[in-house]
Amino acid sequence: MTTAGRVPAAALAEPVERVGRGWTSALSLANGAIWVGWYGPLQILLASQAKDFAPGSGMSKETMLALVTGIGAVVSLAANPLFGALSDRTTSRHGRRTPWIVAGTAGGALSLLLLSAADGVWTMALGWCLVQLTLNAAFAAVTAAVPDRVPRLQRGSVGGFLGAAQILGVVGGTGLATVAGGVGAGYVACAVFTAVGVLPYVLRHADLRLAEADRPPWSWRGFLAGFWLSPRRHPDLGWAWLTRFLMNLSNALVLLYLLYYLRDRLHYGDPDEGVLILTAVNGVTLLATVVVGGVWSDRVGRRKPFVFWSGVLMAAATAGLTVWQTWPGAIVAAAVLGVGFGVFTSVDFALMTDVLPRALDRGKDLGVINVANSLPQVAAPALAAPIVSHLGGYRVLYLVAALIGLAGAVLVGRIRGVD
Repeated sequence: MTTAGRVPAAALAEPVERVGRGWTSALSLANGAIWVGWYGPLQILLASQAKDFAPGSGMSKETMLALVTGIGAVVSLAANPLFGALSDRTTSRHGRRTPWIVAGTAGGALSLLLLSAADGVWTMALGWCLVQLTLNAAFAAVTAAVPDRVPRLQRGSVGGFLGAAQILGVVGGTGLATVAGGVGAGYVACAVFTAVGVLPYVLRHADLRLAEADRPPWSWRGFLAGFWLSPRRHPDLGWAWLTRFLMNLSNALVLLYLLYYLRDRLHYGDPDEGVLILTAVNGVTLLATVVVGGVWSDRVGRRKPFVFWSGVLMAAATAGLTVWQTWPGAIVAAAVLGVGFGVFTSVDFALMTDVLPRALDRGKDLGVINVANSLPQVAAPALAAPIVSHLGGYRVLYLVAALIGLAGAVLVGRIRGVD
């Protein structure tokens, strides 16, 4: 048991001292760098490789992309809570989270370089699985640093800056993949940025340490059992998880085939450039609301209304794609989705940290919550591929996505312990 006054107690106590701008900026940059490593491949590079490898493989490019991203998402499902739990128990002199941030981003950069040399669907799948495994180790540690260090009434604003870094990472990864000059160069650019982006945080900001005496006794049975968070015992956590899952599933359904939607449905001249433009438009409007939404939520001391109305707005924008399937319609939808997702990103993150059961398991519990981010990557291809190919095409796909997002917005009202 932790004794009052011991240094390790700070690692397990509820934080009360506000963090400064330097800490927030460095952690946000690290977070954005990880998202560059994910979304350069997801938005452009994997789709381009699937288009190149599909002829003669017996698969369509849509099926190949769905297979690779789906397998990678399964790895992500396990990796995030696993590395979160391991970081909870880490007693390194460098702290609980920093060793995993360093190891994860270094491994992610190397995995991106390996992925650049893929010569077929299975080497592409292997490389993407390694990227998911390693970058999720870093992401789990970055996420857990917030409840470790940030008091509750500052988490909306910090979540806003992390959300801004996330979308800048998406835009930056897409941009690097687009302008680097080919698939191989795109992977190299993303790898370098991912590795360099974490350095200001790990070099300038000391992590909180956990003493051996504070680490719980080890047993495989206890370790594995800890990953089950009973919705009956923790109903607020269960409803918050389901809300995030549905919102992210809706967003994943919109993004998965965006490149193909522009090429095959809208017949846009340069679909790679089109993805970059839509991502940039979405990023601008998201950046306009993500920090403001978090700060506003902190000031009024409420979370649920922000999550609800942002979800409704996102559902409305997605539904618009079912009736306005033109390039101007895509731009408007991207802009409105950015407004809604900006508020959702910052405030939902703060809401999640507010419903965590106990300090000792912050990394593991946030890893379980982050499954709601990665599980949609598994579910989205399984839903989207048959809808696009056999059940009505993109019009039906976006209608289903809108209904799923609206359900997530409504269910946030079931959370009782947070206003």
